[in-house]
Amino acid sequence: MKALLALEDGRVFSCRSFTGPGEAFGEVVFNTGMTGYQEVLTDPSYRGQMVAMTYPLVGCYGTNEEDVESDRIQVSAFLVREYQEHPNNFRSSATLKDYLRSQGVLGVEGFDTRALTRHIREKGAMRGGISSLDTDPASLVARVRATPSMAGLDLATAVSTEKPYFFENGRPGPLMEAFPEAPAWRMRGEKKAVVAFDFGVKYNILRCLEDVGCEVLVVPARTTAEQVRALSPDGVFLANGPGDPEPLDYAIRTIRDLLDFRPLFGICLGHQLLGLALGGKTYKLKFGHRGVNQPVKDLATGRVEITSQNHGFAVDSDSLPKSEARLTQVNLNDNTCEAFDHISLPVFAAQYHPEANPGPHDARHLFSRFARMMEERGK
Repeated sequence: MKALLALEDGRVFSCRSFTGPGEAFGEVVFNTGMTGYQEVLTDPSYRGQMVAMTYPLVGCYGTNEEDVESDRIQVSAFLVREYQEHPNNFRSSATLKDYLRSQGVLGVEGFDTRALTRHIREKGAMRGGISSLDTDPASLVARVRATPSMAGLDLATAVSTEKPYFFENGRPGPLMEAFPEAPAWRMRGEKKAVVAFDFGVKYNILRCLEDVGCEVLVVPARTTAEQVRALSPDGVFLANGPGDPEPLDYAIRTIRDLLDFRPLFGICLGHQLLGLALGGKTYKLKFGHRGVNQPVKDLATGRVEITSQNHGFAVDSDSLPKSEARLTQVNLNDNTCEAFDHISLPVFAAQYHPEANPGPHDARHLFSRFARMMEERGK
């Protein structure tokens, strides 16, 4: 089915919908991973974005019920060079087309994704729209320009859980009817009690916390510092998530109040929010870091880790107060901030995703470090 992709600067691409008629709008970004498209589709950090895969053949291994990072597809639309109709993998339970159609997400193919990627690299990530219904370029470009920009959007509230839940045995447990007013831990003494703020958390992050001996209570993004203190956890985790960190003033205030409370660990959006809570600043990257091949250098050891990343904003390392924060890792592609530690408190954060295994386990040590911090504090 014929469709049109239009960008806010007027660039258009003729394409085909392989999921049927429909429309979608959002920020157009690209991901350089050769595999992992189901994890990309279900990563809440992609909320409000239309993702183009730079690897040309997508759909080869189908989809299944296990390789998901949340309870639904999060992307606004999926853009590929060539959709593979017949998957070949023993784990596949549905084609990519059927998976997208089951949740009403538009998928398009048959256009030059390399040209789109080069355009975004040169001009920057921008708003876009895809339609099989409105294929007039001028009309669709005008509609794209009327959609909200990613800068200034609080998307964390949209993807966060509405009620707390325990993450158990690799899966989310039932939602609690009410927020616990007292400690709700069932394995106190056996496992470290961790409150995980859900700004758009990926399931595999929570599995990694379980793997290092944590009992994980996932709480809504707007949970207050007072509610966390009442739970008396051993540690606090700040999850990844979508959108601009600056509008999340409620989260920044809460993190600031919890800095000297318990060991604290942030990933991706959690990393950015922690930087803001310390008095730093964030800014929007030109086209972001999205893929499973991002090199990160540790400034103390010189060790290079290959990491998975998905973010469009970054912490300005020069803005972090030198009396409180220390830059520890940088991205070797553009020298942006990838991790920092607090000078005197058991607080640290990483911009990349240590749970995603591209190295394959280059960055898993961060979860062990968090566990050690909680253990040392408990002595």
